Amino acid sequence: MQSITIRRPDDWHLHLRDGAMLEGVIADSSRDFARAIIMPNLVPPVVTTEDAEAYRGRIMAALPKGDRFEPLMTLYLTEHTDPDDVEKGKESGLITAVKLYPAGATTNSHGGVRDIDKAMPVLERMARIGLPLCVHGEVTTSDVDIFDREAVFIETVLDPLRKRLPELKVTMEHVTTKDGIDYIKSAERNLAGSITTHHLIINRNAILVGGIRPHYYCLPVAKREHHRVALRQAATSGDARFFLGTDSAPHVDPLKECGCGCAGIYTSINTMSCLAHVFEQDNALDRLEAFASLNGPAWYGLPINEERITLVKRAEPVSFPVKIETGAGPVTVFDPMFPLHWDVER
Repeated sequence: MQSITIRRPDDWHLHLRDGAMLEGVIADSSRDFARAIIMPNLVPPVVTTEDAEAYRGRIMAALPKGDRFEPLMTLYLTEHTDPDDVEKGKESGLITAVKLYPAGATTNSHGGVRDIDKAMPVLERMARIGLPLCVHGEVTTSDVDIFDREAVFIETVLDPLRKRLPELKVTMEHVTTKDGIDYIKSAERNLAGSITTHHLIINRNAILVGGIRPHYYCLPVAKREHHRVALRQAATSGDARFFLGTDSAPHVDPLKECGCGCAGIYTSINTMSCLAHVFEQDNALDRLEAFASLNGPAWYGLPINEERITLVKRAEPVSFPVKIETGAGPVTVFDPMFPLHWDVER
């Protein structure tokens, strides 16, 4: 197959940041994606509907002229989130989901939830009104190995929460383990998972073998190879419970290449080329549209995009920049470590 046409894809987990970084990265998403669920872990975080409205305004102002892109806004869950404000945001059409960050789990998550019981009033309201909860599924206690955080979170936090609130619709974001894949498959309803571009391609060797390579460091951290294989099998299966959420997360190079580097991998610019390579490699190009364009809208109750994009397989490798320049500083682009031949036709 030398070309494939699919519905315009969506990104169900995206970090756009703010200010100069927002202005520098947004075009890489709006060029290929119709919509994206926007992460709220700014400084300060997006905790109220008023915050989300203001942030959406800044995103729309930064869009390149003529780009058709819809930011789907989320709220950052705290132990003091007001259920009435959340319901107001949902009723207005502004708020698509609420995001649970366990405190300390990832970038700008220090204000997240430490005691899930304290967030129960808003979670109960969300279950009642049908507003999804997006979950960063890791525990952060020091006695749990970083490679086991997802599995322990499922056992000690997520499964008890779902049994307590079976009507709550939960998205396990950036699933990284076979444990997570199997848990989603075991659920009869109200559970789905997003999978990132980079977790389909790298395992933990990419970070550690041959020297520490900070631009492959992300949270949740990449795991062993058998977990990556499980993610690939789920993504390419056509199973409607799995869909694309890039978790594209730009950091300027000085904050990545330092003694305590930030977690995050920037993939917005080349995700569709990477995905076409992966799906072709797994003999599943006919299921790329389901993963990138169909399953996510079905889960979130949104219409499928009518616009199409065409991916063409080039004879010569497609060239992507090693870095992009932003007003905040240089950002290194994800290198999949193999040549990319698939390209979005412009």
